[in-house]
This record gives sequence, structure tokens and C-alpha cells, in this order.
Amino acid sequence: MEQNSYKKHFIILAVLLLVLFVLNISLGSVSIPFKDIFNTLIGNSASKESWQTIILNFRLPKAITAILVGSGLSVAGLLMQTLFRNPLAGPFVLGISSGASLGVALLILGSSLFGGFFLANSISSWSLPIASSLGAFLVLSAVIIAANRVKNTMSILIIGLMFGSLTSAIISVLSYFSEAAQIQQFIFWSFGSLGNLSWNELSIFIFIYLIGMLATLSIIKPLNSFLLGENYAKSLGINVKKSRNIILLITSVLTGVITAFAGPIAFVGLAVPHIARMLFSTSNHKTLIPAVVVLGAIIMLICDGIAQLPTSEFTLPINAITSLFGAPIVIWLLVRKKKLFI
Repeated sequence: MEQNSYKKHFIILAVLLLVLFVLNISLGSVSIPFKDIFNTLIGNSASKESWQTIILNFRLPKAITAILVGSGLSVAGLLMQTLFRNPLAGPFVLGISSGASLGVALLILGSSLFGGFFLANSISSWSLPIASSLGAFLVLSAVIIAANRVKNTMSILIIGLMFGSLTSAIISVLSYFSEAAQIQQFIFWSFGSLGNLSWNELSIFIFIYLIGMLATLSIIKPLNSFLLGENYAKSLGINVKKSRNIILLITSVLTGVITAFAGPIAFVGLAVPHIARMLFSTSNHKTLIPAVVVLGAIIMLICDGIAQLPTSEFTLPINAITSLFGAPIVIWLLVRKKKLFI
């Protein structure tokens, strides 16, 4: 595909992203005219003060969160598929999400073991992200240590899956000894949510997200070399061990912060890289990275719009929508293309 075609694709996707962003802000149980939404976004006042509060404090942070989650998971999935050269690899294969879930499970479900006083004094707007981040960091540390002790990249994949199984087992044990209300709270967290962040939480999310994205742009050459295997990367003078650790660290940072603030959200990281490869017909990460960023944001905005059930006060679990909406599309694309990698 020619460079001009890439530009056309990106222009179309950018316009679509902008339209979906504004449309996402317009959806909700309270109907707000587009004129007031536009005025609020450009810094003017809406016709009603309540509308302005809804837009600035609820809908705008949620739409930004959707963009960050969709693009971040998509980049993490692309990194994992490239590193392991496995089309079924996603951002959660390292067990980072499971570690984050374990941190939250210890906070919510662990009160049965540590006493009700622990739960009453620990649950706050910041406690869940902190617990999730600590759990993700512990698993990350274990994976990095293991990665430095094994030479085979596939061994790291298996180790990550084993960590995921181990943490799931611990969560199952905690659930067995927990009360129904605690289990329900943990299940609600596991559904994933884009609408619970304040501007303070969102600013921290954006800061860590940008660090991960800038680091990703710095390793485009190693990523392209990994497509043909580690031996080929070594022949190009790439420090395979160092590059591998950087990729693992970036993936863990992006996956960890997203799981911490939005919960474990499935499908997006696995599917979007395939859609990007098919749309752009390339495996060059110089093109794929911005492609998955935009496509991931678009798909997450669409899924969030569907989850909100327009004109209804109810919101469906975002996890369910990402799978119901995306899985059939990916199956159709893969069957039609019959190739997982370009």
C-alpha cells in the first residue's frame, strides 16, 4: 500500500474518531443538545448549568477514558503478538491483569480473612486502583525475573500463563470464604467500567499512559526485527534481552494502569492489531502503532456507546459489549483473509 493511501486511511479514521468522541459525549440518560455540548467543549457555557456539570465531570472523562483504554490495550496486544510471534497473544498473557485482579480480590474478598474492620477502612476511590497496581507490579516483577533466567521467549509466555492460573486459583479460594456482598462487589469490578474516574485519577492515568506510548515509539526498530525471529534481530545488532525486557515492561505498564483504573477489559487488545494489519496490509510498526492507537480508540468508543443503552439510565458491562461486538467481526475478518500475519 502506498504512503498516500496510508494518509487517506488515517485522515478517515481521525475524522471518525472525532465524530464518535462527540457522539459518545452526547449519549446518556439525560438528553443534551449538540449545540450545548459543542459550546461546553470549546470553553463556553451550556444553556443549563446541570448540563455543563454532566458533560465536564462525567461524560468527557468517560470518553477520554475510553480512548485511553482502547488505544492502550491495542498497543499492548500488538507488542505481545510481535514479541511472541503468536496471533493469539494479547495484553493479558503475562498474567499482569490477573495480578491486578488478585490485588483487588485481596482488598475486597480478603476482608473475610482479615476482618470487617479492614474492609471498612480500606475501600475508597483510590484504594482499588492502588491495590490493582500493587498486584500487577508483583506479577510484573516475577515475570521480569523469570525472563532474565530463560532464553526462550515462548517460556516467558508459558510462565505468564502459569502466573495467571496461580492468581486465579487464589482468587477462587478467597471467593469461597467470602460473603455474597463481597463477591458481588468484586464481580462488578471485573465487569470493567469507563465512567468512574475523577479528573485527578484521569490525570494520573494519562501521565502513565503517555510514558508507555512514548517508550513504544522508541522501540519500533526492535519490534520490526522481532517479526523474523530473535536470531534475525541479533544479526541486525539488536540487544534481544534488553529489547525483550523493555517490551515486557511497556506492556505491563499499559495493561496494569488500564486494569487498575478501568478493570479487566477483554477482546480489544487481541483483536485490534489483526484489524489494523488487514486494513493497512502491513506489518511495519511505524504504521501499525498509530493505526492500532486510532482503531482501538474508535472501537472502544463504539462499544461504550452501545453499553450505555441510549435513552436508558442503565449501562451494560463494557466487558460483555467488547466481546459480543468484536468477536464475530474478528472471526469474519480472519476467515475472509485466511491469514493472521501479513
